[in-house]
Amino acid sequence: MCMETTHPLELEMGGIAGGIEICITFPTEYVKTQLQLDEKANPPKYKGIVDCVKQTVKSHGVRGLYRGLSSLVYGSIPKAAVRFGMFEFLSNKMRDESGKLDSKRGFFCGLGAGVAEAVVVVCPMETIKVKFIHDQTSANPKYRGFFHGVREIIRSQGLKGTYQGLTATVLKQGSNQAIRFYVMTSLRNWYKGDDPNKAINPLITGLFGAIAGAASVFGNTPLDVIKTRMQGLEAHKYKSTVDCAVKILKHEGPLAFYKGTVPRLGRVCMDVAIVFIIYEEVVKLLNLVWKTD
Repeated sequence: MCMETTHPLELEMGGIAGGIEICITFPTEYVKTQLQLDEKANPPKYKGIVDCVKQTVKSHGVRGLYRGLSSLVYGSIPKAAVRFGMFEFLSNKMRDESGKLDSKRGFFCGLGAGVAEAVVVVCPMETIKVKFIHDQTSANPKYRGFFHGVREIIRSQGLKGTYQGLTATVLKQGSNQAIRFYVMTSLRNWYKGDDPNKAINPLITGLFGAIAGAASVFGNTPLDVIKTRMQGLEAHKYKSTVDCAVKILKHEGPLAFYKGTVPRLGRVCMDVAIVFIIYEEVVKLLNLVWKTD
C-alpha cells in the first residue's frame, strides 16, 4: 500500500471497518473455531460446517453463533491501529527514491505489522475469543460475558492466561500480514503499471483484498489451527507450539491442519476486502483534505 501521508483518523477508520466486518461475518469465525477445536473422535462432535451451525442453533439459538464476538469487536480498533500504523511506519522507511514500495519490501513491512499486532493486541484478544467459544460447548458455561470472562481468566490463570499460544499467534499474524501485504502490493503495482498516480476503483481494491485474504488462508491455516488449540480450554495438554503440532499430526493426520478452512476463507476474504476498501477510500479523502507537498 502506498499512501502519501498517515493521519490518525486512517487508523481509526481501519478499526471501524474491521468492527463492521466482524459483526457481519463472525458466525463463520465461530464455526471455524469450533471445527478446529473438535479433536478427532469416533465419531467427531461435528460432521461438518452445516452440522456445526445446526447443533449450535439448536442448543443455544442464533445468538450462540456470536459467542466471543465482543472480544473481537473490542480489539478491532487497536488491532487495526497497530497493524496499519506499523505498516506505514516501516513502509515509509523502505520505499525507493521514487516513493514506490515493491512487493518484496511490502512482504517484510507486512511481517513486521503482523508481529506487532500479534504481541500488542491479537494474542490476548484471540485467547479470550477462543476460550469463550470453547466454553460454549461445556455442559455448564462459566463465562457470563466479556468482562466477566476476562476477570475469571485473569483471576484463575493470571495475565499470562490471556497470552496462551503467543508463539503460534506471532507466527500466524506475521505470516498473515506478510502474505496479504505482499499480494496487495504486487497487485497494486501491477495494476498501476508505469503510472504511480493511477486511481484504483474501490471494487478493484476489494477484489485485490479478497485475493490477498484467500492467499493468507491457504498459506497459514495450519498455524491458525495450532493457535486455536493452544488457546482453547484444553491447552494444558500441549507443552509447546511444536508439541501441539506433533500431537495433531500424530493423532489426527495432516488434514487436521486444514480444519475450518472453508468458513475461514469466507470470513477472511470479506474481512480483507472490506477493510482495504474503507481504509483506502478514507485515506484518499484525508489526503484531499490535508494535502501535503
